[in-house]
Amino acid sequence: MSTENIKDIKIDPSKFSFVNEADKLHDKKFEDKPIGYFKDAWIRFRKSKASVVAAIIILAVIAFSIIAPFCIKSHDQSFMVTTYAKNSPRIVVLRNLGFKTGYTSRDFSDRSLMKALAIGVGAEEYKGQDVSFADAMDSEYMPILEIKKITQSVGPDKKPINTYTADIETYLEVGFLYKSIEQQELESILAWEQETGKKILYPLVENNEYNMDPTDGNCWYKSDAKGNPLKEKGDKVTKIKEYDPSLILADNYKRDRDGNPVYYEYTGGGSVDTAQYKIRVLYINYYEYLYGAEPNYVFGTDAQGRDLMLRLAGGIRLSLLIAIVVSVVNFIIGAFYGSTEGYYGGVIDLIMERISDILSNVPFIVVATLFQIHLAKKVGPIPCLLFAYFTTGWIGTAYRVRTQFYRFKNQEYVMAARTLGAKDKRIIWKHIFPNSLGTIITSAALTIPSVINSESMLSYLGIVKLGSAARTSLGTLLSDAAAIWTNYPHLLFFPAVTLSLLMICFNLFGNGLRDAFNPALRGVDE
Repeated sequence: MSTENIKDIKIDPSKFSFVNEADKLHDKKFEDKPIGYFKDAWIRFRKSKASVVAAIIILAVIAFSIIAPFCIKSHDQSFMVTTYAKNSPRIVVLRNLGFKTGYTSRDFSDRSLMKALAIGVGAEEYKGQDVSFADAMDSEYMPILEIKKITQSVGPDKKPINTYTADIETYLEVGFLYKSIEQQELESILAWEQETGKKILYPLVENNEYNMDPTDGNCWYKSDAKGNPLKEKGDKVTKIKEYDPSLILADNYKRDRDGNPVYYEYTGGGSVDTAQYKIRVLYINYYEYLYGAEPNYVFGTDAQGRDLMLRLAGGIRLSLLIAIVVSVVNFIIGAFYGSTEGYYGGVIDLIMERISDILSNVPFIVVATLFQIHLAKKVGPIPCLLFAYFTTGWIGTAYRVRTQFYRFKNQEYVMAARTLGAKDKRIIWKHIFPNSLGTIITSAALTIPSVINSESMLSYLGIVKLGSAARTSLGTLLSDAAAIWTNYPHLLFFPAVTLSLLMICFNLFGNGLRDAFNPALRGVDE
């Protein structure tokens, strides 16, 4: 609006009224309370939605790493069952609700499909009775969950071949295994079966011409010389060429004189305590007998058969612990070093900067490698890694602190403090350092993802050996999955997603801290 237009505006005098000096114009009392430095920083931090969300995600990841071990009572991260190595996630709660879990999709031929189906049939046939494939499909031990038949034409004569795509639960696919146990454990298993009503011991299989692999506990049915399953029609044996839900396979169980199946066999030993018995067990129930719970692997298992969720939680704890220790130590060293050279300047600054230049030109990967080669056997891989970070990791923080001190040390408020007799120590830590805090804290926060990233790289390349039964790191998990992730994607998915979240969220969190602790923005509404 122009000045001429403002002059033309006329206000009605009736809108105004005269008041005495003692009269109150407003009933509301306005108060202005001073806001502390950290409260003001918190107010500004909350205004950055991305930083708040990043902080929540970081806390959630940390909480997961701490709480996860307490959620699994049956085992810890060093617990290993090679029988279930590389298996996909299996969540008992979801399975009990009817969801498919712990499964994978796979192509089957007629023979391989029938062998997988025979596991479920054999689990229902523990008394040696005849059970068809169709009757066993609803068994809780049936590994095949869903079948889709595909007929393909192959060869020059276009001969049709039946193939099947099916979802199979990998934990049930193990089926039956042979075990050698002592008398005392046999009695314990029999007592457990009586108490729970679940079957562990299943009939032994005859080692005859119908048994193509005596070491495979899943070959409980008769097979011909080519491994094709057989069925009985009176005395006649017929080759099965195609999966038929109504077929009943001829069992090949060991039986006593009365025709009853034999569940265990004495193999040696001179007394009750030392007597050895051969048994054939349904492994998923045997697992529950041994460890007190069904297989419950929320993130699946790794290549050695360890719980991937607990390994991931341990890897997060180790990676974060290393990163936080490095960040704190380098923050302290860098703050003292940078403030000293930035405040005093001159010859002191020149000498200290040359030391920093020499150290900064030494590649970190070279330092880490040399420490691992010469010190790892004496002090361990983790102290060596920390020493490598402490050698050069503080240089970036020192450079930023030095820059900030050069920026603020000649400001009026610093000169005023010096004029009033303030000592160097007070000027450095009371007047200059707080103004540099935003940049320093941001640097320290961004050091954490940088350390996690470099530690993961060193572990992935095998330069630092952090993998063992008791501990692991995110980089080690990624390294273990590198060669097999195409067949077992869960081994790479969970550590890769976790590492990506930590990288992104810590960077966003650091940006929020930078704005929150910047004194230039104090009291500014954004």
